[in-house]
Amino acid sequence: MSEESKYLRVALLQLKVGKNKEENVSRAIEKLRSAVAEHGPNSSTWTSKNKNFLCILPECFNSPYGVKYFNEYAETIPDGYTSREISKAAKELGIYLIAGSIPEREAEGSSTLYNTSTIWSPDGEMIGKYRKMHLFDIDIPGQIRFQESETLSPGNSLTTFAIDEAKIGLGICYDIRFEELARLYRNDGCNFLVYPGAFNMTTGPLHWTLLGRARASDTQSFVATVSPARDEASDYVAYGHSSLIDPWAHVLVDAEAPEATVVKDLDFSECEKVRAQIPISRQRREDIYRTTKVTF
Repeated sequence: MSEESKYLRVALLQLKVGKNKEENVSRAIEKLRSAVAEHGPNSSTWTSKNKNFLCILPECFNSPYGVKYFNEYAETIPDGYTSREISKAAKELGIYLIAGSIPEREAEGSSTLYNTSTIWSPDGEMIGKYRKMHLFDIDIPGQIRFQESETLSPGNSLTTFAIDEAKIGLGICYDIRFEELARLYRNDGCNFLVYPGAFNMTTGPLHWTLLGRARASDTQSFVATVSPARDEASDYVAYGHSSLIDPWAHVLVDAEAPEATVVKDLDFSECEKVRAQIPISRQRREDIYRTTKVTF
């Protein structure tokens, strides 16, 4: 691979999301156009050594986040309205695009729904799809109760794709809590983990950035966490704070709470350096982990 293949410019779009699907999708595309105009290869700010540009949208960017909304807003993929519009935008702008997530209907007329992220090439082709594997079922008395499993089904497959030397693995929101999923991606050669997510105002301040940093440290990879913007008037208030984290677990950029786009040039040789200096993947005691029984 060439020297340029180690680099990638990444934009995280922390978007406002309302109850009008068409307005949500149009807003996402408008913000993608702005990101490319201000930070893309033809902009005055372009410093990346690689011509490729990856943009990432948040979880549920076309729909309010809530079990009562998922069936109403669900679409088939890739022939539904949102997928068609996002495909056209990726092709128009010539970008790689991880389209956060939307409620997916398995087939027309089906009651089976998923929380699904799609991946689009600069040609507008869908090159991957990931269905959220760990459903967000929690009950914190006096603070929040949320049961995704009341309307959604879990996915059962990992999804990876590559942009030159960046090999990217996807999770969605609650998936970030499970080190095992990140470990599977690391074992498959990933050096960049992407988690569109909508942590709330109870778990967000406690764990959102902490978990992103933990997964970066666990896997010695770059990590992106991409949230909707905070809207205090919403039924479900997202924490925000979309961030890019390096393989040392440094937070490189943080979008704070409002609607914002944050951009960073990543150098994937950093993963190689960290993994050589602290070689934990070679030091894991799988012989012990697989055989030891823990009793309580």
